[in-house]
Amino acid sequence: METHTHTDGHVHTHDHPNAKAVSNRLAKAIGHLEKVKQMVDQGEDCAQVLIQLTAVRSALNNAGKIILSDHLNHCVIEAAQKGDYQKIEEFNEAVRQFIK
Repeated sequence: METHTHTDGHVHTHDHPNAKAVSNRLAKAIGHLEKVKQMVDQGEDCAQVLIQLTAVRSALNNAGKIILSDHLNHCVIEAAQKGDYQKIEEFNEAVRQFIK
């Protein structure tokens, strides 16, 4: 469980049950991206590089979906119960940015 203080001074506790899974997915995506960089540096086939980049992007999107779901199911519900409409708007903005 992570606790941090927002710029407006209130303390918020994060309890994300899938944090370890997200961290593992991100570590795999980082390793995969490093391999894609090596492919580029070694002049490998562009089509294969693009295919591998698609796999990295998919891994990142899947990690983001888990984070969004956890945030909605924990932080946003808590914010709604407390009437914290700023937190709900911050979530809406995060979703808009994520789906661009």
